[in-house]
Amino acid sequence: MYSFEQLYQIFSEELGKQNFTKNPKELYEPIVYTLSQSGKRLRPIFTLMACDLFGGDIYKSIPQALAIELLHNFTLIHDDIMDEAPLRHGQETVHTRWNQKLAILAGDTLYALAYRYVMQSNIESLPAILETFNNTALEACEGQQMDINFENLDVVSKDDYILMSNYKTAALFGASMCIGAIIGEAPEEDVELLSLYGRNLGMAFQLRDDLLDLYGEQKDFGKKTGLDIIENKKTYLFVAAMERADNETKKQLWSCYHDPQVGPEKKIAKVKAIFDRLNIETVTNEAIESYVNKSLESLEKVNRPKEDKVILEKLAKQMVSRKK
Repeated sequence: MYSFEQLYQIFSEELGKQNFTKNPKELYEPIVYTLSQSGKRLRPIFTLMACDLFGGDIYKSIPQALAIELLHNFTLIHDDIMDEAPLRHGQETVHTRWNQKLAILAGDTLYALAYRYVMQSNIESLPAILETFNNTALEACEGQQMDINFENLDVVSKDDYILMSNYKTAALFGASMCIGAIIGEAPEEDVELLSLYGRNLGMAFQLRDDLLDLYGEQKDFGKKTGLDIIENKKTYLFVAAMERADNETKKQLWSCYHDPQVGPEKKIAKVKAIFDRLNIETVTNEAIESYVNKSLESLEKVNRPKEDKVILEKLAKQMVSRKK
């Protein structure tokens, strides 16, 4: 079994070998810029891990891992445009460094390039891989629209938030594991279990992301903290607060989100004070741990030796305390 660090190195080297310097250069420069940023690469590494878990040749899963990474970056570029986010991983976002029109086109190009890579599979496994990839891309777009819809709603239920996050974030984690397992020729039952492992880990990742947006350190998190509050995003913190708050506190929270006279920094401070009063940081951490435990339960059922699953078990547990 490869270690996470080994797989990260292998994938980074393979990504570096790809030639994205093409004409028109104005189109491909933002793509090179985006892919050169040193992110966590969790999703493509999940694909390699799942393949490796079943004794598959990880190099046969490199094209699909590249497709996963390109699809992920497509969603990030478009997400940053819609959020008007100035930073990603501490660097200028594509629409900030260039312009919105070019950012949209660069994202679309990444999406098309992703399909070039995902198609590089043997004919037997290609239908299942394509179905998973297509469904995931569709869910990501549906989840993004749900997230946008939430900005204009006064109340968002926890169930609606979980569904949105499952589509927008967790689906790609699940697909990464699923595709890797298919390439590794895993039994269908184990493919499904690894998909559930990935999905639940993706939910833990999203909730941790929500938490870090307010309670993380900007130098670690890679972007300005408090943006979700400024943008009126109904994160897990918000929906949990509305669920726990009394009527008066709900009115205060609603007022913070909708009063145009409140400046950004004051808005963040007032909302954080309400969250602190309701113990939302602890509540969110408990939810994160719950999803991690669900992912570990699925992993335990996968029909592979326990020692081969240690790397995935360790990765799941690290999700609880990540700082970026």
